[in-house]
Amino acid sequence: MTTALITGATAGIGAAFARRLARDGHNVVLVARDTERLRRHATELHDRHGVEASIITADLATDEGIEAVEERLGDRKHPVDLLVNNAGFGNRGRYLEVPMADELRMLKVHCEAVLRLTSAAAESMRERGRGGIVNVASVAAFVPRGTYGASKAWVVQFTQGAARDLGTTGVRLMALCPGFVRTEFHRRAGMSAESVPGWMWLNADRVVDAALDDLARGKTLSVPDPRYKALLGLARLAPRGLVSRASSTTGRFSPR
Repeated sequence: MTTALITGATAGIGAAFARRLARDGHNVVLVARDTERLRRHATELHDRHGVEASIITADLATDEGIEAVEERLGDRKHPVDLLVNNAGFGNRGRYLEVPMADELRMLKVHCEAVLRLTSAAAESMRERGRGGIVNVASVAAFVPRGTYGASKAWVVQFTQGAARDLGTTGVRLMALCPGFVRTEFHRRAGMSAESVPGWMWLNADRVVDAALDDLARGKTLSVPDPRYKALLGLARLAPRGLVSRASSTTGRFSPR
């Protein structure tokens, strides 16, 4: 039986990945900061689907948290076959309104943790000649949206570059770029959803279904909804200044 490790696994897209993968018969390793929520989620997945569900309590904004997950990914006796780097958050406020410590914490989670965990997983997977890695980014990667968008743009570029470098090894890498998804993400960031039209919201379970289909097809970039594919197509054709002004109309609200 294969094993999947999911970061940010207690809510939203991460929890949806855990549910889908457990339902498909994969053992799961759930990573998050809240031990009690992890335990409840792991117990539910084990009881409902009969899979092994273990937990790692880790804050990926710290070296200790990253190292704990790196160690598990490097365990050759109990290999991880699929890594989902989903942990992430948004800061409320525009550039220079957010404390520098919070900006650096975001970069630690979105960039350094993704780099280190991807590398730890890919090294082990390359030895076995198989494996998959999904790095959750955002459609915000394609529009000028401050540190959040910049960090997600890094995730996309890094993932696609690594996918090319590992193209003949049997290791598949894909950047997942959802739009607005109904999760705890925006509430935790203190952001209001009122300025976002209802048609722009996506369901986390459907996002995961589309992502796994795209991974199976060998895609290195997944934008899991026709509406957002169309919007990104228009954004690529529009002048960059116009895209920047349009994106600012959402104020402090970032898609995820």
